[in-house]
Amino acid sequence: SGADIKEIETIGLNLESIIRNIPGTRSVYAERVAGGYFLDFNPDRNQLARYGLTIEKLQSVIMSAIGGENITTSIEGRERYPVNIRYPRELRDDLERLGRVLVSTPMGINVPLAQLAHIEIVGGPAMIRDENGFLTGYVYVDITGRDIGGYVNEAKEKVAKNISLPTGYALQWSGQYENMLRVRELLKVIVPITLVLIFVLLYINTKSAFKAIMVMLAVPFSAIGAIWLFYFLDYNVSIAAWVGMIALLGLDAETGVFMLLFLDLSYDSAKKAGMLNNISQLDEAIVHGAVKRVRPKMMTVAAAFMGLLPIMWSTATGTDVMKRIAAPMIGGLVTSFMMELIVYPAIYKLWKIKKNF
Repeated sequence: SGADIKEIETIGLNLESIIRNIPGTRSVYAERVAGGYFLDFNPDRNQLARYGLTIEKLQSVIMSAIGGENITTSIEGRERYPVNIRYPRELRDDLERLGRVLVSTPMGINVPLAQLAHIEIVGGPAMIRDENGFLTGYVYVDITGRDIGGYVNEAKEKVAKNISLPTGYALQWSGQYENMLRVRELLKVIVPITLVLIFVLLYINTKSAFKAIMVMLAVPFSAIGAIWLFYFLDYNVSIAAWVGMIALLGLDAETGVFMLLFLDLSYDSAKKAGMLNNISQLDEAIVHGAVKRVRPKMMTVAAAFMGLLPIMWSTATGTDVMKRIAAPMIGGLVTSFMMELIVYPAIYKLWKIKKNF
C-alpha cells in the first residue's frame, strides 16, 4: 500500500518475480494497473475565463450531456423506471464528436467543448483498491506441499534481501497466513484453558491430584502418535490439525479415567480380600485390573477407528480439512492405547509402593 498506484504496481511485479522462484509456489500473480481505458477532460482555464465559464459549469455539461442525468421517474403500475437524458450515441462515440459538444456561455453563445478542454483516452486501473486511506495492490499466491508459516517466513527473507520499499509504502502478508497468526494467538489461550478444565474435571472425579496428573500423562503420549501420523501422511500443522488435537485431549482423558477405574477396582478388591501382603500380590492385582481393561479399551479404539477411517479415504469436497481433524485422533489413539496398557500399571505400582500399598 502507498500513495502512487504505478509504484505499487512496480513493487507488485518485483514481488511476483521473487516469489515465483520459492519452492512450494504453485502460482503467483500481481495485479496490473492497466485494466481499462478512460476519457480524461483537462479544462483549459484560460479559455474558460475568456468565456466567463467555471469548471463546475464545464463538469455539469460533461456529466449531463455525455454521462447522462436522471430528470424524472416513470411510474408503470408497481414498477418505477428512471428517465435519463443525454446526447445520442452518434454525437458522443469518438473524440472528434465529443469535442463538438456545445457549452452555453453567460454571453449567450455556444462554444465547442474542444475549445474549453483537452480530451484524451488514457489507460488506467479497472478498479482502485483502498485500505486504511492508502491505495492498495494485491499479489495473489497459491502454494502447494508446504506449510503456510514456513513458506511465508522464507518469502519474507527473500523479499527483504531483494526489495527496498520506498518511504511511505508498506507490505503486509495477509490471507490464510493472517488467519493462521490470529488462530495461533487464540490457541495460546484455548489450549491451556482446555488442559486446566480437563485437570479440574479429573480431580473432581478421582479426588486425587496424583490420579489426575496420571491421566493427563496420556496427552504427550497421544501427541507422539498424532505427530508421527502427520509425518507419514505428509500433513502440515494447520488450524484443522489443532482442532483434532484438542478433540484428542478429551478422548484420551476419557479412556485414561476408565483405565484408572479398573486399576482401582482391582486394587480395592484385592485389599478387601487380604491379598496385598507383598509386592508380587500387588503386581497380580494390577495386572488383573489392566487385563480387564483390554477389551473395553479395544472396543473404544475400534469404534473410533471405524468412525474416523472412512474420512481418511474420502475424496469429496471439504475432506482435506476433515482428514486433518481426524488424523491426530487416529494416530493419538494408537500410542495412547499402548501407553495406558503398559505405562499406567507401572506408574500405578510405583505410587502404591510409595504409599506402602
